Amino acid sequence: MIDNNKKVRVRSRDNGRVCYSIPEMNNLHREFSKNEVKEISYGELKQLSYIPGGMVILKEYLVIEDKEVLADIVGQVEPEYHYTEADIRNVLINGTIDQFLDFLDWAPTGAIDTMKEIAVKEEVSDIRKRDAILAKTGFNVTKAIEINHASEEPDEEEETKTRRAAVPTTSAADSEKKVRREPPKYNVVG
Repeated sequence: MIDNNKKVRVRSRDNGRVCYSIPEMNNLHREFSKNEVKEISYGELKQLSYIPGGMVILKEYLVIEDKEVLADIVGQVEPEYHYTEADIRNVLINGTIDQFLDFLDWAPTGAIDTMKEIAVKEEVSDIRKRDAILAKTGFNVTKAIEINHASEEPDEEEETKTRRAAVPTTSAADSEKKVRREPPKYNVVG
């Protein structure tokens, strides 16, 4: 039996924030940033596994680094569950196509999201891997890279803009004085 107060290292594997709330623990709310590691009690992780969506968070977006606690709460996991960002980069850049296809088939959602980010950032050159990513996830690495390059290029229209009329030389204060009018004066006849 595992002590509820046992502290366990838990790492976020998602690119964004991973958040959860546990109402049974005085409305405990916890947030993880990308790759953040926190010490969480076994009791909290067990409670998280009971709430709707909690098991998905534990399996897909967080990594429980204690094997005993992991086996008790989540059960058996595939090797890709434990992959770090460096492991994912290695499979993407240096792995064989079969290793990469296994990764796509067995990796948790958070690991696949990290892989997509790395594929664009590193501009992975293996077309077979780009095609596999597109087929498995619907994410088009080639288009994402093209969009990144397009956003980095200066806009040619911006550089060739020229004025077609002279800029007025009056100051804002002068033009405000000219625009303001005095209110109309009315004669009241009684």
